[in-house]
Amino acid sequence: MTQNKPKLLIIEDDPGLQKQLRWSFDAYDVVVAGDREAALAQLRRHEPAVVTMDLGLPPDPDGATEGLATLQQILALAPDTKVIVLTGNQDRSHAVKAIALGAYDFHQKPSEPEILSLVIQRAFFLHALQQENRRMLQSQAESPLAGIISRDAGMQKVCRNIEKVAPTSASVMVLGESGTGKEVLARSLHQLSPRASQRFMAINCAAIPENLLESELFGYEKGAFTGAVKQTKGKVELAHGGTFFLDEVGDLPMPLQAKLLRFLQERVIERVGGHEEIPVDVRIVCATHQNLKQLATTGRFREDLYYRLSEIVVTIPPLRERLGDAVLLAQHFKNKFAAQEGRGNLHFSQEALVQIETHPWPGNVREMENCIKRAVIMADGSQILAEDLGLSGTPLEEEPLNLRQVREEAEYKAIVKALARVEGNIVKASELLGISRPTLYDLMERHAIKGSSS
Repeated sequence: MTQNKPKLLIIEDDPGLQKQLRWSFDAYDVVVAGDREAALAQLRRHEPAVVTMDLGLPPDPDGATEGLATLQQILALAPDTKVIVLTGNQDRSHAVKAIALGAYDFHQKPSEPEILSLVIQRAFFLHALQQENRRMLQSQAESPLAGIISRDAGMQKVCRNIEKVAPTSASVMVLGESGTGKEVLARSLHQLSPRASQRFMAINCAAIPENLLESELFGYEKGAFTGAVKQTKGKVELAHGGTFFLDEVGDLPMPLQAKLLRFLQERVIERVGGHEEIPVDVRIVCATHQNLKQLATTGRFREDLYYRLSEIVVTIPPLRERLGDAVLLAQHFKNKFAAQEGRGNLHFSQEALVQIETHPWPGNVREMENCIKRAVIMADGSQILAEDLGLSGTPLEEEPLNLRQVREEAEYKAIVKALARVEGNIVKASELLGISRPTLYDLMERHAIKGSSS
């Protein structure tokens, strides 16, 4: 009979209270423990989603040191566990410490079973939602485009274009500001292509000195220059059969632009110091944050090379133009880094979410990732505050349009932002918007808003 009941661990050293609590919560499969060692043993054995615990545990039944230490160990072993601490009226400071350490909630003793039951029920519900969100993220990880987290229509179109072009042999140019995820898209393109079982080789043209770049690209023969003690293959040759990614191709020196153009035309290379033409079958994907057409008109980039590289052009919108994605990505990075740091109960304050939404993010996703990682490390307690983010600046206001268009756009933006704030949970989003779930579903259908990220 208890197999289908959710597990509830009660940590209480008083046998009488143990019996009373077990009787009060017969809707759950209750397991009990009277001290830290027993509690941790029950935690490992049963993996309960929710725990209630008295902070006054032996050998310190009149204090909270043992209870707080037990709390820390529980959350270290199982960060997602919802721990509800029970404290006396005079122990408010202990309750504050427990919440700061990551407790889900606290309840004063003597406990009222009806109220405590509601708190426990809510804790189980929240735990189930978080597990569902984790399963959703894991299922997305099976897709090559799982690295792209977005609900923005423009970004979803970019992903669809990558899926269309991936099976072909066309050269692809990925344009976008620094930090938008150009290499992530390039790797996704490779994984979706028939070349997925072969190598993906990448090189950053801006990160390698000009005198070394040619040998990095095409390799060199033994004795080609001082220090060339053996024959070495270049990155292009190593990518044979696979995909070669040229990042920041706008920084490629003019002499190497000519050699790259010859390779694209003839599909053969010559190593530095060599005379043998080596055929290489590789797909070229390049990326840049610069305007190559403008560089071509000023003579800093070969126009013929530009047209060879840009058979298909994919432009990634900056984060500030991706509606709702700032908060969506912030939630994703918060979950990721909180798990790494063992701080599973962290959440954003309302002020922090507003700052995330309004910041222009000049560094795009890379800036976002660094910002949230820092905030997760620096946050005190279980809440990330606005000051933990270290952001500044205000967004530009949009010019007013005709009334119907303003209303439609405002409705669309409100729904997307609400879904981002609550990580796609329809129940919470409808509550946040002040509408019923059926109404929200109707509006999502009318605005073509998907319920899950790409």
